[in-house]
Amino acid sequence: MLVFDDQHRAAFFPLAENRSVGDLRCGILKLRQRLQQFLEDSDDTAVWTDPLLTELYRERKPEWRVNQPAPAHTLLVNSRLRVDQASIEAVKNLPAGHCLHQGEVILALRTLKETPALPTLDGLAGQGYTLLPSDLELYHNLSDIIHDNDRLLRFDFEHLFYDNDNYFETELGVTALNPYSIWIGENVDLKPGVVLDASDGPIVLDQGARVLANAVITGPAYIGKRSLVRVGAKVYGGTSIGPVCKVGGEVEGSIFQAYSNKQHDGFLGHSFIGEWVNLGADTNNSDLKNTYGSVGFHSYLSGSRVDSGSLFLGALIGDHAKLGINTSINTGCVIGVGSNLWGPHLISGFIPDFSWGQASELESYRFDRFCATATLVKARRELEFSPAETEVFRVLQGRSGV
Repeated sequence: MLVFDDQHRAAFFPLAENRSVGDLRCGILKLRQRLQQFLEDSDDTAVWTDPLLTELYRERKPEWRVNQPAPAHTLLVNSRLRVDQASIEAVKNLPAGHCLHQGEVILALRTLKETPALPTLDGLAGQGYTLLPSDLELYHNLSDIIHDNDRLLRFDFEHLFYDNDNYFETELGVTALNPYSIWIGENVDLKPGVVLDASDGPIVLDQGARVLANAVITGPAYIGKRSLVRVGAKVYGGTSIGPVCKVGGEVEGSIFQAYSNKQHDGFLGHSFIGEWVNLGADTNNSDLKNTYGSVGFHSYLSGSRVDSGSLFLGALIGDHAKLGINTSINTGCVIGVGSNLWGPHLISGFIPDFSWGQASELESYRFDRFCATATLVKARRELEFSPAETEVFRVLQGRSGV
């Protein structure tokens, strides 16, 4: 199987600027992982994405086939496809030479011959493919992914974790409500006073996760490998914390991609946080307008503000963004990759990639300074800010227009 990004990839920026849409987290898994798991269970991974990312992906995943031709009879699946029983049944057994589409958007197809790149519908028709209109659901933006997180946490638990080996052992003083909906991985550390409340949804604590004293986690929720939930933290339902994160304060309905920190008090709601992000102490965001109206946000795809169609939407924060202490983030705020922000002014609307300064006085973040910080931050986790990664961010900085 090959997972491809289509012409709507920019709708998922800033989170997808330096990764495939398929590598965005939702539920317990990433979108690509779920497609592979339920449509064609295989260790072989192939992706089509922005050519800018080719060398970065090959560097990180040399065993993957990245932007290479798809052999005959390969199942091609759109990374934006929403996985449920209907999509699994419709796509899994798609015959060779058949294509599911929605208007001009290809949802899935099985190739007849070697295919070098994503074809058009007209091109497929000319090659003898059978075109099948479909009403399967697609994600259209990051807000869609945030609001599907609750469902997919339940879906992934039911299908992938419920019957797996469970290291469910808790220390004295740990309270577990509805323990049959709690999955605990190997070497998880739970301190006294921790409450795991799976009354309203499952909880997964992955390998090596640590939950410190008096923290409360209500399901559905996922705490990733080697992540830390701080003393007295409150993690509410619909939250996915990726690997090697540190989380404190109050978090609700949000997704952390990986390697990001919100260690201190403050509220984060209905937000999507990239990798290597740090939110300073007492950072707070709004996820509900005072008017109770639908929340709008900046779309990189259209270059303008679009309606999320939802009452609840917090912040969308790209990789390597840093926010100082006591920062306040307005409803539906988009903060671009590599931004470094501080000060008393409300952070609102759209903060372009590589912005530096207070919300009222933004300038361009010098690229050498950005790289120096990124190098130091990754070195603390014994990782390298590599030449391929540097080049990706160099191109993004050139496009930022700050």
